[in-house]
Amino acid sequence: MHADYSVELGPDDDVLEIPWSSPNGSLRYYDLVLHPELVAKIPEATAHAPLREFLVAINRDSIFRSAKCDVWFSEEMSPDEEIYGSCKFGSYVDLVVSEGPDKSFDPQLSFGPHEHLLKKLVRLLAKTPESLASAEFILRRCYFHGPGTTSDGFYMTLYVFGYGDEPRMAQQNWEVALQAVLSVLLGFNSGSA
Repeated sequence: MHADYSVELGPDDDVLEIPWSSPNGSLRYYDLVLHPELVAKIPEATAHAPLREFLVAINRDSIFRSAKCDVWFSEEMSPDEEIYGSCKFGSYVDLVVSEGPDKSFDPQLSFGPHEHLLKKLVRLLAKTPESLASAEFILRRCYFHGPGTTSDGFYMTLYVFGYGDEPRMAQQNWEVALQAVLSVLLGFNSGSA
C-alpha cells in the first residue's frame, strides 16, 4: 500500500473544531469513545459496514478518537493515481490523539509527537502487502472547545483509497486497505505515540 503524510497548517488550510455541527444541526460530532452506540447516527457508517467497524474499533481500542468522516466513489483520477485503474473508492476520517495515561504531554497540543507518530505510521503502512490502495495522513489545526475554554491543537485527516477498473473492485480494495490501516492504528498504544 502506498502511504504518505503531509502538514497543512497555513492560514487558508482546513481546520476542525471539536465539538462541531453543521449549520442546520443535522450533522454533528458524536463522542464515540463515551457513546459508541451513536455510530448509528452517522449516515456514512450506517451505509458502509467497513467504515462503521473502523469507527467502533478505533474509538474503543486505540489512542485515537474520530471526529468526522465521509465516503465516496469517483472516476476523477489524478495522474499519479491512473496507474492503479480508472476509478477509486475513498474515505476520510478525522482523528484526534487522546491523552496518554503517563500525562507526559498533551498530544492534542503538541506538534512534535504528532509528526513522529505520522512518520511511524507511514513506515508501518509501507510494509503492508502491495495493493491497489493508498493511505494519506494530513496533520492540521484543531480547536478543542470545552466549558468556557478553547485549546489550539492538532488533528489528522486519514484518507484511504481503493482503486480498480470498475466500481466494485475499487470498493473491495478500499475495504481491504481500511482494515489494514485499522490494524496498524490499533497496534499503537499511548506509550508508542
